[in-house]
Amino acid sequence: MNRHLLWLIILLAIFILQGSIFVWLIPSAWQGVVRVTPHFTLVFILFIGLFHHRHTALIYGLLFGLLHDFNYYGSMLGVYSFGMGLTGYLAGLAQRRQPNLIFYNLLITGMGLLLFEFLNYGINRLFKLIDIDLKFALTHYMLPSVLFNLLFALICYVPIRKLLEGKRNVPAGNED
Repeated sequence: MNRHLLWLIILLAIFILQGSIFVWLIPSAWQGVVRVTPHFTLVFILFIGLFHHRHTALIYGLLFGLLHDFNYYGSMLGVYSFGMGLTGYLAGLAQRRQPNLIFYNLLITGMGLLLFEFLNYGINRLFKLIDIDLKFALTHYMLPSVLFNLLFALICYVPIRKLLEGKRNVPAGNED
């Protein structure tokens, strides 16, 4: 598999579906109680850091985070780019020290998602774009989003792992 196919998978299958089909995945009873934000692209970037390489995850995180900033959250550019790049890199860095088991990988993915939520909250709070208490944001925004995205990560774990480990095992002369 070449890297162009990986770009297409992230862009078409995850980035576009995350913004269009997500409204049908959340139960209507949750609409007033909690707010769940899909970060399917971030989950895929964390998996790139875990199964491929941390520098690749950093590049994908910076580029798709900037695309996220342009498309969805235009109040301040760079928040998603910084958060996705940093968490993808840190996930790849943490994976070097752990065995490659599903429990550890999902734990690192969950910690990366939570770190991303805290970075997003902290930067927006620092520049006074939001005025929400941390306890309220943690219970009503951050934890439901992390749990929902972890469910997505668990569902997609095996296919993404096979896809990315197959990419890593390709000889250097055959890859673009």
